[in-house]
Amino acid sequence: MDAKIVWLFVFVLLYWGYCIFWGVKGALTAKTASDYFIAGRKLSLWVFVLAATATSFSGWTFMGHPGLLYRDGFQYAYASFYAITIPFTGVMFLKRQWMLGKRFGFVTPGEMLSHYFRGDTIRLLVVLVALCFSVPYLGLQLRASGFLFNVLTDGLLGVEAGMWLLSAVVFIYVASGGLRAVAYVDTVQCVLLAGGIVAIGLIAISYVGGWSELNAGIATLAAFDPKLTPDGYSHYIAIPGVIQMVSAGPTAEGGAWTGIMILTYMFALMGIHSAPAFTMWAFSNNSPKPFAPQQVWASSFGIGFILFFFTAFQGLGAHLLGADTAFMAAHPEAVNNVLGAGLGGQDLMESAGKQGMLVPQLINLMAEAAPWLVGLLSVCALAAMQSTGAAYMSTAGGMLTRDLLKHFILPNASHTQQKLFGRIGVLIIVLAALVVATTATDALVLLGGLAVAYGFQMWPALIAVCWWPWLTRQGVTLGLAAGLVAVTLTESIGSVYMPWGRWPLTIHSAGWGIVFNLGLAVLISMVTQNQGDMEHKMKFHGFLREHASLSPEKRGLVPMAWIITLVWFFFGIGPGAVIGNTIFGSPLDASTWTFGMPSIWAWQILWWALGVFMMWFLAYKMEMSTVPDREIEVLYEDIGDSHEATKEL
Repeated sequence: MDAKIVWLFVFVLLYWGYCIFWGVKGALTAKTASDYFIAGRKLSLWVFVLAATATSFSGWTFMGHPGLLYRDGFQYAYASFYAITIPFTGVMFLKRQWMLGKRFGFVTPGEMLSHYFRGDTIRLLVVLVALCFSVPYLGLQLRASGFLFNVLTDGLLGVEAGMWLLSAVVFIYVASGGLRAVAYVDTVQCVLLAGGIVAIGLIAISYVGGWSELNAGIATLAAFDPKLTPDGYSHYIAIPGVIQMVSAGPTAEGGAWTGIMILTYMFALMGIHSAPAFTMWAFSNNSPKPFAPQQVWASSFGIGFILFFFTAFQGLGAHLLGADTAFMAAHPEAVNNVLGAGLGGQDLMESAGKQGMLVPQLINLMAEAAPWLVGLLSVCALAAMQSTGAAYMSTAGGMLTRDLLKHFILPNASHTQQKLFGRIGVLIIVLAALVVATTATDALVLLGGLAVAYGFQMWPALIAVCWWPWLTRQGVTLGLAAGLVAVTLTESIGSVYMPWGRWPLTIHSAGWGIVFNLGLAVLISMVTQNQGDMEHKMKFHGFLREHASLSPEKRGLVPMAWIITLVWFFFGIGPGAVIGNTIFGSPLDASTWTFGMPSIWAWQILWWALGVFMMWFLAYKMEMSTVPDREIEVLYEDIGDSHEATKEL
């Protein structure tokens, strides 16, 4: 057996031992349903900072993101801005949801929204969103982990066998320990995820020959590129305009990543923090103190820095390492062909794993020089893929138990019964994800794309409960249903039956969904106002205004906050991003590149830095993620235990 495989199993066993330890410890600690489902609302600062970061950036960030950067170049690299847009959703909603959960004893988002709107339809829709998010998203992660181990063990472990084996370990610690176990395992997974991306990026750029060689190679690649934008620029170093009047498919000229496509794709990824699972993460905290450092420093700054540099090294550097056979044939002097053997002489995009093959091949470059590093980096990839899946397994199991079983079938379920049914719920989610991953392999990435777009459709409901009391139950419920339908009909699943194709007008399905969702929510709310409902909702909003309003001396900053945010979204990740193609040098002439790199890359780094400033301004200066000045009086420890509380709300 190869040394790298021995090291791989050594590190995997150590990692699994750590996971199962926290599963057992979590099981012993979880005395009540609240302990099991939301860690007793006692997660500490650094546990949440690391765990929420690991949950936000899944195995896709580790495995798939570099491969798409390889395929689509820096026009796709705008997706790295999800290091900012994902926690932006947290800035908007997490603190206020935490305050409501603390005061009224909510455990799930379904409980919060059904009590706020006084109706069960929204509760059922939230559970539907949670399931539609969790099952395909988890299936995607599990399939990717099985594929990774198949490649790294040289076929010793089959994809399906690896997938089922790895999922069994995740199930054991998640079902045993609940959200507390997930959180403590995620702390290590966050370190492994970030460290692994940095290490693989360093491996890639070291084989390329350094920073200057990388940029020189990118210039050669751009000059060779036959795929040009409407302006005649290489698709690797320019976006193809603001919008295209076609679907984001084969007919899109110069690539699909127009300014409006980038913006609406960022909307989809904002669905990660607006998905029901993150509401339960908010409820699990002892205080909102961890929110700002997680959103600003761990995610926007830390992960953003890693993605804009080290992931770029992997994706663009692979062209210079033999993954691109056509480029290597045309410019052998620009290529250090170290990936050719692992790919069997095939182009990366012609290989069985396509973009998912890139990272395993980069890891395998160390098989001879440092086999122990192959094992360690493999566990980093495994941790990245399990970090998100574990959280969604745990929270979806909690919602099945609390929002369906306890609310509709067993209202007097004991804490022991709730924990039992929570574990059964986790098993159902895992088995469903494995079935999807096994039987729908071709559609798995498409289903994963649907998941985050569905999650983003929770925005109007969260806006209602956190900010706008005039949005009504009827408006939000019908809007959410319409949004889910619109997302489905503008994704590949719907395009089979509809004439407009996937992502019509190069607008992502999340963008189409929110247009119908929020539009209907506003229009229907205008004609369904009810004085009794408004008085009820003001119990929530009166409390939020009392405890979360800005101090008088800071209210004058509100217009500035709006301006900063809108400008950043327009120029950083929206239609204005097209300026970045040429502002720091012509894509046609590397000698004009102001900073020695393509203009688009410099533009992205500039707006990443400005995005970190925006997040700091909103989270800290505007106090959207800071600890409230006033102590919160707890009315109910767990609203599910109090029938009087349920009647009152």
